[in-house]
Amino acid sequence: MGWGDLGVFGEPSKETPNLDQMASEGMLFLDFYTANPLCSPSRAALLTGRLPVRNGFYTTNAHARNAYTPQDIVGGIPDSELLLPELLKKAGYTNKIIGKWHLGHRPQFHPMKHGFDEWFGSPNCHFGPFDNRALPNIPVYRDWEMIGRYYEDFKIDLKTGEANLTQIYLQEALDFISKQQASQQPFFLYWAIDATHAPVYASKHFLGTSQRGLYGDAVREIDDSIGKILKHLQKLGISENTFVFFTSDNGAALISAPKQGGSNGRFLCGKQTTFEGGMREPAIAWWPGHIPAGGVSHQLGNVMDLFTTSLSLAGLQPPSDRQIDGIDLLPAILQGKLIDRPIFYYRGNEMMAVRVGIYKAHYWTWSNSWEEYSKGIDFCPGQNVSGVTTHTQEEHTTLPLLFHLGRDPGEKYPLSFASDEYQRAMEQISVVVQQHKATMVPGEPQLNVCDKAVMNWSPPGCEKLGKCLKQPKSDPKKCFWPH
Repeated sequence: MGWGDLGVFGEPSKETPNLDQMASEGMLFLDFYTANPLCSPSRAALLTGRLPVRNGFYTTNAHARNAYTPQDIVGGIPDSELLLPELLKKAGYTNKIIGKWHLGHRPQFHPMKHGFDEWFGSPNCHFGPFDNRALPNIPVYRDWEMIGRYYEDFKIDLKTGEANLTQIYLQEALDFISKQQASQQPFFLYWAIDATHAPVYASKHFLGTSQRGLYGDAVREIDDSIGKILKHLQKLGISENTFVFFTSDNGAALISAPKQGGSNGRFLCGKQTTFEGGMREPAIAWWPGHIPAGGVSHQLGNVMDLFTTSLSLAGLQPPSDRQIDGIDLLPAILQGKLIDRPIFYYRGNEMMAVRVGIYKAHYWTWSNSWEEYSKGIDFCPGQNVSGVTTHTQEEHTTLPLLFHLGRDPGEKYPLSFASDEYQRAMEQISVVVQQHKATMVPGEPQLNVCDKAVMNWSPPGCEKLGKCLKQPKSDPKKCFWPH
């Protein structure tokens, strides 16, 4: 989902009443970011509190390339990384993931080997259907074993867009919350649904109900589900003991718009890019009795902060043996304080841009290649900004392109290199960048090698279902990441 998909952020159809109410009862973050403009790396960052270039969720196969975890990826979340649920266990929490894991599908990367006690969902995106010969359909897991596959046992009708997955994920969430409340057990629920990811889907009850088409139907169903989860917490009498945070893993995929993609509001471009539309996210914190209602924060936030903030809520300290990029947002959320911190915009192995205060400096610009663009792959439809949304990788490290995001949130008007304002801002930003690069120790890249033999041919539990498939011979190759 994108920043502009919520009514509270100005979406004209006003079809997110529950999220809008969540904002009115809690705190709305206007300057909240993901750690990467693509799904897998941003999720790895959320659960580790570390930039993808540190936790290994990037590629060095080519410069500044986005990479993720398709079926043939060999890598995944390293054992050396400490995930949020692993640490919350120390405070007695029971942890569940519902939905898309996306941090590796091979046995060693299973979420229940990384701190989660329960899992209902899939290891990869719901792409398909496949023929189970050239490519296997994606499995759906309950805990350690698969219980079926997308398009076979969990239907997604690509013609109508109908699928009941969000309703299934909602019921899983309600049941888990009820179970933990009944046993007075503290819990962490990671509700990672994916209905707005192409191919977009919604259940029959929501199909055709949005002014925005199928994508809007999916947004409405997600909004309705979040409303039901919040009401469930209130009904059980645990809302004042439960911290809830809503956000997205990357900007709306404008390449899929308008039928299968959302809105990033006034921001430039979308998913896959390090412009604001690719990385600034909707974000709402909700905690009745603790967060003053109707709060609006200009705190610079990042999904990595949810790692550190959650540990703080549980009375735990973040690990001291590694660099943690996430900060504790509780002073901003509970006291309205503003914490000085930068935001780094990474694409693969390259720091493309940095935000310090209201200023954003681009050290590299690139939307995607001319070759991909000529095939109709456009991450910035209708938004060409000369010299900014470039189709070749342009380096600006000597004279970064600088934008004032208050006056120019759409990144259309770079400040003059000769202006006093440019000189003053870059003096401050340059120090931040130098310090960051001097202390950066990249992790071992996990997204370099692909092999069809590691696909979901025979996941655990396939024998019971008669769904094991023949595995091809191993043939590892460098993954190709076009953008």
